[in-house]
Amino acid sequence: MRNVLVVEDNRDLGQLVSLHLRDLACSVTLAHDGLTGWQQAERNDFDLIILDIMLPGIDGLEVCRRIRARASYTPILMLTSKTSELDRVVGLEMGADDYVSKPFSLLELIARVKALFRRSAALNNTPANASGQPATETARQLGGLAIDPVARSVHVNKKSTELTAREFDLLYFFAQHPGRVYSRTQLLDGVWGRGYEGYEHTVNSHINRLRAKIETDPQHPQFILTVWGVGYKFNETLTTN
Repeated sequence: MRNVLVVEDNRDLGQLVSLHLRDLACSVTLAHDGLTGWQQAERNDFDLIILDIMLPGIDGLEVCRRIRARASYTPILMLTSKTSELDRVVGLEMGADDYVSKPFSLLELIARVKALFRRSAALNNTPANASGQPATETARQLGGLAIDPVARSVHVNKKSTELTAREFDLLYFFAQHPGRVYSRTQLLDGVWGRGYEGYEHTVNSHINRLRAKIETDPQHPQFILTVWGVGYKFNETLTTN
């Protein structure tokens, strides 16, 4: 059974979402303000957090920021106002995995929840319907960069480097396909998932932050290279060990 935290100040909507999640055999914890939601997220392990942006106390963006500052990774689905594109952009920048705009269809919400469960299972290298332990993956080392997808750890020249969950996903996606050039739209689909058309600038900001953490000289990167007029690629000339 998957554990889901729903942080929504509209109690009727929270109960309705919880009802549909329980139909997916989920155990649901409800919180109706930002501080309580953050405390629940800090104290308990969840397979998914559904997080409204407009909350009493601390808002959903701050809750998302605090969750993403932790080492452990939990998928976050944000509920945003249909008219507030800025909130959606900031949410994605802070590490939200997906968003649904209010008012939303419950069928759409559940479809996105299922998609996040599938993505989480894939990240753990476990089939979505499996109950066994995740299969072990071999760490990758390219040049001075070592990536362990099981521990979700990164070392640059043997020094540990802290990445956000999205930064790690982006780096690992590149490292799996050295030399292959990806447009920003392809990276959105491959790392963020479908439904993010128009947010290509999010890719740029994540790559800039990633370079600042893993590159000796971010202005002259050796790992993630820009292919002008096309997109980005992982340097295929690095030695693979």
